[in-house]
Amino acid sequence: MQTTTKPLAVVTGASSGIGYELAKQFAQNGFDLVVAAEDPGINTAAQELMALGAQVEAVQADLATYDGVETLYSRIKATGRPVDAIALNAGVGVGGDFTRETDLRDELNLINLNVISPVHLSKRVVKDMVARGSGRILFTSSIAALMPGPFEAVYAASRAFVQSFSEALRNELKDTGITVTALQPGPTETNFFHRADMDDTRAGASKKDDAEQVAKQGFDALMAGKDHVVAASLMTKLQAAATNVLPSTANAEQHRKLTEPGSADK
Repeated sequence: MQTTTKPLAVVTGASSGIGYELAKQFAQNGFDLVVAAEDPGINTAAQELMALGAQVEAVQADLATYDGVETLYSRIKATGRPVDAIALNAGVGVGGDFTRETDLRDELNLINLNVISPVHLSKRVVKDMVARGSGRILFTSSIAALMPGPFEAVYAASRAFVQSFSEALRNELKDTGITVTALQPGPTETNFFHRADMDDTRAGASKKDDAEQVAKQGFDALMAGKDHVVAASLMTKLQAAATNVLPSTANAEQHRKLTEPGSADK
C-alpha cells in the first residue's frame, strides 16, 4: 500500500453479503481497506472497492484455521499502517437437527470461524490499538444471540459468545480510547441460509432485510461509538425487543417456528 493519511479498516468475510457492504461503507467514507475471505471472490470484491477510491489489499485466507488468521495479521502488519477500525464479520451457519441431521465437522468449523477466529484476530489487532490509544472494533453478532436457537443450536450459541465477548471487551477498554460495537442483524438477504442448508425453513424462505441497510446501520453505530445496534428493519428491532420480555422457553419456541426443517411449507 502507498503512504497515505487516510485511515485503514480491516473487514473479514468481505467477499459478499454484510461483509462486502461494510467494506463499501468504509470505502465510501474515506477509508483504505484490508479485506479477507476464504473464497476467490475476495479478489473481485477488492477490484470493485478500488473503484470507490480506496486502496485495497485483498487476502484470501481460511480464517477458520490458526494459520489463516496469522496470515491475515501478517498482511495487515505488512502494510506498515495502523488499523483504525476492524469489522470482525466472517461467519457461517449450520442448520438442522443437532442429533440427527447436522455434521460434527461442519459445526466444529463453525466454532473455529465464528468464535475462535474473532478472538484470535482481535487479540492481535486490539493490542496494537491499545498501544496507540485509539481504534474502533465492530463484531457481527446476530439477534440469534438473544435467544436459544433450535435447529441452528451451534450457530446461535456462537453468536451469543460473540455478543458476550463484545460487551466484556467494551467494558475492559472503556478508558483506552477504543470503542467496541456489536452489530446484531436479523435475517438478511445474503447466501447465509442457502449455505446453512436452511432454504426449506420459514426463516430461509421469508422476506429478509437488505444487506446494504444492515451494513450502513452497523457502520454508523461503529462511528458513533455505540455499544450495539439491531439492524436493519423495524420488524427485526421488534423481534429483538421481544426477547427481553419473553422467557427463554418462549423465545426458543418462537425461534423453532422459523428454523425447523420443512417449516417454509407450514
